[in-house]
Amino acid sequence: MSIKIKTFAALSCTLALSFGFATAAHAADANAITAKDAWVRWLPNNLPAAGYVTLVNASDKPVDLVDISSNDYGDAMLHQTVSNGSTQKMVMVDKLTVPAHGQVAIAPGGYHVMLEDAKHKVAPGDTVHLTLKFSDGETLDTPFAVKSPAQTK
Repeated sequence: MSIKIKTFAALSCTLALSFGFATAAHAADANAITAKDAWVRWLPNNLPAAGYVTLVNASDKPVDLVDISSNDYGDAMLHQTVSNGSTQKMVMVDKLTVPAHGQVAIAPGGYHVMLEDAKHKVAPGDTVHLTLKFSDGETLDTPFAVKSPAQTK
């Protein structure tokens, strides 16, 4: 009878440990994406602004940035600057893949977040928030420092 109790106790410990590891792994996946160096290039006269950030993916799977919104701007859209020989144009992008165990820079001259229709006065020195939504269901409320064009050079 004591062998059955020991076996049951060992099985219970194994299950508890397994559940603990599974919970920890799930918790790690819940924060797979982080944002760093987030800033907005402010322009005067209510001209559209551009947002930049580096997204880091700590998970084993690629994750797509699929939506951007902001309580500070009426429109927040992901764009890419595309060079076509002697000209450049901006094209709207539906998603941006952040590779597994990698990062992607949304940076001047490439991808950027086009911010239009500020809902209140925004000026250099302010902080605005953008909500970044990902294909794995994760959402990041990310603070972006507002900088003047002179501060970004």
